[in-house]
Amino acid sequence: MQSIKLIKGEFNEHIEMPLAPGIKAGFPSPAEDYLHESLDFNRDLIKHPESTFYGRVDGDSMEDVGICDGDIAVIDRSVEPQNGDVVVGYVNGDFTIKFLDLTHKGEGYIELRPANKNYQPIRIDIDDNFEVWGVVVWTIKNWKK
Repeated sequence: MQSIKLIKGEFNEHIEMPLAPGIKAGFPSPAEDYLHESLDFNRDLIKHPESTFYGRVDGDSMEDVGICDGDIAVIDRSVEPQNGDVVVGYVNGDFTIKFLDLTHKGEGYIELRPANKNYQPIRIDIDDNFEVWGVVVWTIKNWKK
């Protein structure tokens, strides 16, 4: 099971960085001429500071959707989980990051689905100690490991 290590962030300090708008994946453009906005992670990524946590991803069960070992997940506990959301689930004493599948709820169970064919879905029955701990709203990736 892929796990996630939770980290509480400090969201009270604003650090603004220049933001280059409309970065194209095709032909390069002189972006320096267009730096008019700024990006502040606390303002732009964190909507509910009191209920937001960081988590470092540990494992490869979500790598087919680009959530890889060592990435940082931004987890908002105040967001209502919906079918198909990437969530941090607390299952029988362990944290895991997976897709929430509610399509079997009428049959008495739900599933946490990985994004890697080498892993099976985790079936959650009524007897399991389970809660959706939070919804992953962003991921941050280090491209220079």
